[in-house]
Amino acid sequence: MSLALRIILTRCGKKFWAAKIGRMQHLTTFTECTMPGDSKVDAAVISDALQTRSQSQITFQSDGFDPWRVQPIKHRLSDHPLLQMPQLLALADRLDVMGSIRTHSNDAAAGTPFNDATRLYPNTRSAAQTLAEINDAKAFLSLLNVQIDPLYREFVGTILDGVRPLLEPCDPGMCYRGGWIFVSSPHTVTPFHFDKEHNFLLQIRGKKRVYVWDANDTVVANELARDRFHHCHERKLLVWNEAFRERAQVFDLRPGEGAYMPSTSPHMVENGDQTSVTMSFTYYTDSTRRNALLHKAHAMLREMGFVPPPVGTSSFLDDGLLLLAQARRLWRRLARRGGESGTTAYAEDDR
Repeated sequence: MSLALRIILTRCGKKFWAAKIGRMQHLTTFTECTMPGDSKVDAAVISDALQTRSQSQITFQSDGFDPWRVQPIKHRLSDHPLLQMPQLLALADRLDVMGSIRTHSNDAAAGTPFNDATRLYPNTRSAAQTLAEINDAKAFLSLLNVQIDPLYREFVGTILDGVRPLLEPCDPGMCYRGGWIFVSSPHTVTPFHFDKEHNFLLQIRGKKRVYVWDANDTVVANELARDRFHHCHERKLLVWNEAFRERAQVFDLRPGEGAYMPSTSPHMVENGDQTSVTMSFTYYTDSTRRNALLHKAHAMLREMGFVPPPVGTSSFLDDGLLLLAQARRLWRRLARRGGESGTTAYAEDDR
């Protein structure tokens, strides 16, 4: 096998990598991220709501935190002023102008292709109208990348700063931080999908059932699907099967409860008989960026006709691919093109 791997690395020569890796978004030197100066926010609006820097608002089980293990969590954010409906309505108006909204009707099901849900099942209301009528709107609304709003940027930073000291010893390099707020009418489903970030999913209002699968479950999401997802953000190879429910960890979330989902943990959500408000705090680390880089490289090897072993099973191949990328110093060129750079504190800062 060593000889075959050497052949692969030889074929991945200078011309190929110079042309092909240009699409990679998070080549890094895996350094700790720096924190640029945060913009000031209106203290009269947030009052003392953000004065929580001294302690974490998210707590873990007594057996500690494993960054690659799905696990239940608790939080103290259900009554936070920025997560109440008047502030969410104001935020929705601001984000709608910037196009940072995703919405679909509650006709979407578990097996609806996630990337196509908004096209297949459109919600024609504005974001503000959907929120104002959410009990009867029969809709799902996502406020995307709320950290692009100055008020919520401070909020996202505060919460993740609070938990970062607990994460850094086992999963260093937190960066590209983001926030996402999901507001759902009763009996709404979020289709089966996965995401690139580590994710603290916190229930704020109402109840929902969350199905989460292990990040390394290749029955639910095979290696090819993961390679394609990291390579071109395509989820077409992640296909729902009702039998998957038996393999999931299931969380029946109420306010004050949550679930931690590692990068690329498939998940699906079923809302209860009440309106639901949920917030995700997401981020990348050294390990998520390394994992994404390797999956992208493996996807390109597949395009060359190779069938690489799963990421993580061949240290020789993985280390060789990382060395090739770093040797060409492509991370500098790619950092200018955007992506989850290790020196970018917040998502969307470099787009």
